[in-house]
Amino acid sequence: MAGADMQDTTFVRDKRASLLLLLAAQVLAMSVWFSSAAAIADIKLTYQISPVAEALLTSAVQIGFVIGTIVSALLGLADRYDPRRLFALSAGIAAVATGTLVVLEPTGGVVIALRILTGVCMAGVYPVGMRLAATWAKGDIGLLIGLLVGALTLGSASPHLLAAFGGLGWQSIYGAATVAAIAASVLICFVRVGPNMKRAARIEFSRFSESWRRPAVRKANLGYLGHMWELYAMWAWLSLFLHQSFAARGMEDGNIKAATLTFAAIASGAIGSWLGGVLADRYGRTTVTMTAMAISGLCAATAGWLFEAPLLMLVPVIIVWGITVIADSAQFSASVAELAEPEAVGTLLTVQTCAGFLLTLGSIQMVPLVLPHLGWTGAFSILAVGPFLGCIAMWRLRRDPESRRLAGGRR
Repeated sequence: MAGADMQDTTFVRDKRASLLLLLAAQVLAMSVWFSSAAAIADIKLTYQISPVAEALLTSAVQIGFVIGTIVSALLGLADRYDPRRLFALSAGIAAVATGTLVVLEPTGGVVIALRILTGVCMAGVYPVGMRLAATWAKGDIGLLIGLLVGALTLGSASPHLLAAFGGLGWQSIYGAATVAAIAASVLICFVRVGPNMKRAARIEFSRFSESWRRPAVRKANLGYLGHMWELYAMWAWLSLFLHQSFAARGMEDGNIKAATLTFAAIASGAIGSWLGGVLADRYGRTTVTMTAMAISGLCAATAGWLFEAPLLMLVPVIIVWGITVIADSAQFSASVAELAEPEAVGTLLTVQTCAGFLLTLGSIQMVPLVLPHLGWTGAFSILAVGPFLGCIAMWRLRRDPESRRLAGGRR
């Protein structure tokens, strides 16, 4: 009995230490993702850049991420190799790519290529981090992946915090993200792999299609696609929306205030991710995902109408949107992890994120195309379609017999 207690104590200690290091590494590594979105306002002060080029600068990371996840899924990298080494290598290369931007003109083909390379590297960070977290799961996978997505959220928001200080310049934003990614590649080496890790012995291309062949997994992925249609377009364009809104009000230091609110909105999603994980493990994955998507969809449909509304109306909607738009994200991944075979978890998570980020290419590019014709009201309302369709997919999963495998039968 004493031996079992000692084993439990050791497990809890190792789990806590590894997860804290993993979360820190994730926050630091993901800072490179949205560095361009945070730097764009400063870049536009001195460089001419078209709306399409601006969108491409942001979505180039998504393009690279899709390429990276396709290659990773086909080769089963997350299930065949030590995820810590894959994470460290990816974060290191992303640091070099982002650091190079500091000494280049901030626009042009080379810059886009480096952002694409950064996205390829993120395929070795985000889904691999979820894979590592899942190896420590013991009835709390929703919370563990929720914490990891919360770390991703903080990392994505951090460049906006730098922009909020004002006067730092786009070089400083890229430079700080570079240093953070280097630190992440070092920290991840001290993370331990949990007892749930099972490596695949060989490449199995059939795993790639399993995400769509199995009805329950397919429904979880369709819910994720609805969520992703909204999420990254909101993160990518919220800053511009707030900058224009505050400028229209003639606010003093409007750029700094817009960057501060953007950071607050995106960073508050970390609270949503944590809370979503706690509630999903206790009350069910489909319950939490449907509730979060319903609220975030309503916020998306409402936000554009509040462009010139009193701040007492606009700010709460933006903060609630920031919390709920990401609160459900981890639970789609947790659902796939619970529905998948242990040796296929990494591949199926990679396929899921690949499909989701492929869809974001459309939604991110759509906003600047719709904006001149329908304004922010129309652009954000179109984003609301995704979560509403996602609710339908998760309702169908809830009625699927396989959903009993979710959250210990709590669906």
